Amino acid sequence: MSAYVISEVDVRDPAGFETYRTIAAKAIAQYGGRYLVRGGAASTAEGGPPAKNIIVLEFPSMEKLRQWYASPEYAEALKARQTALDRRLIFIEGVAAV
Repeated sequence: MSAYVISEVDVRDPAGFETYRTIAAKAIAQYGGRYLVRGGAASTAEGGPPAKNIIVLEFPSMEKLRQWYASPEYAEALKARQTALDRRLIFIEGVAAV
């Protein structure tokens, strides 16, 4: 069953964010992940607060997602993330195929 990462991002350092994105993208691909949404225009239809920079990733399974997040490859990106951005990160399982 697919698993997803939903990330709400506030960029603090644009140059650092580019470093993070470059390293993270390689690690995501290495663990079978792919971008579904990568910071496109977002608007809030209901509720609040206003939409932030949203990123959605898909992985083949929650196991692969967790392997990516705990990987030494992604650990390098996390170092850059500490000063480049603030975020809320959510892991969620998809719907089982019918």
